[in-house]
Amino acid sequence: MGFYRQPNEWSCGPFALKHALVAIGQPADENAISRVAHPHWWSGTNEAKLARAARHFGCDLPLVRRTNAERARIALVRHVGNHLPAILCVDEWDHWITVVRHERERFVILDSRHEPVLQVMEWPRLRNRWQYLEYRNDDEQPTPLYDMHPVKPRFRVPVKAMFSVKRARFLRRPENAGLAKHWDAYLEDLMQICKPRSGRTNNALSMGEFLRRHQDILVSRVVYWHGHIHRSGVVRVLRNFRFVAETYGLVIPETGTRRALVDLAILLAFWAVASGGVGTMYGSG
Repeated sequence: MGFYRQPNEWSCGPFALKHALVAIGQPADENAISRVAHPHWWSGTNEAKLARAARHFGCDLPLVRRTNAERARIALVRHVGNHLPAILCVDEWDHWITVVRHERERFVILDSRHEPVLQVMEWPRLRNRWQYLEYRNDDEQPTPLYDMHPVKPRFRVPVKAMFSVKRARFLRRPENAGLAKHWDAYLEDLMQICKPRSGRTNNALSMGEFLRRHQDILVSRVVYWHGHIHRSGVVRVLRNFRFVAETYGLVIPETGTRRALVDLAILLAFWAVASGGVGTMYGSG
């Protein structure tokens, strides 16, 4: 799971839905989506199959069609402004992408046909990719169509991603490719440690504040006990946790700081073993 390029030409539909679901804090594997959507190697995934898969994961996928570019832009801005990701059919109805953010005439999109997947796109370029010209009669001008499928969850969404232009550009950097690829893993672990920010979490710490208080002891103890892990690697993992937590507005209740410290220590220990291996301990074989 995470943000990475699709492995073939026909799986863009499941990837687009996966990207929409992770934007509302519901990680889903593209293979699980494909088992419901049944993309075809020749024709891909049409809107009916995609809607069926969305319902399987508790969401509706209605069709919003506009025939005017400005009205289409307004409708898209309205939906993503309400933190509802929208799946668009683009490139002459040949490909699915997901739009998750609008910011100053720029759109943050997830396009599994390209690497890196996260892109920042100006409206004219997105409009040109989105427009489909329908020729109804040979003697008439074609009708421009802009089809959009907002993802509307049937459940209360606990967290929503805030993929700002700045955050999208950060994830596009080559040194952050690992974070993008394993995004879902970070999110799923954080959902067990943190809580969504709300009126009931007034006495809560942001991940940045939590790490300001406790990062030194986490890093120093992992490096000390393992012996083969560089401090910079541990800091990078904690930085990734912070980035994901802040993207979703996840916080740590003050009453849960001790448990969060233990959880992160265990996760860092697992990561250290996975990264550097471990020898025998206390006579273990």
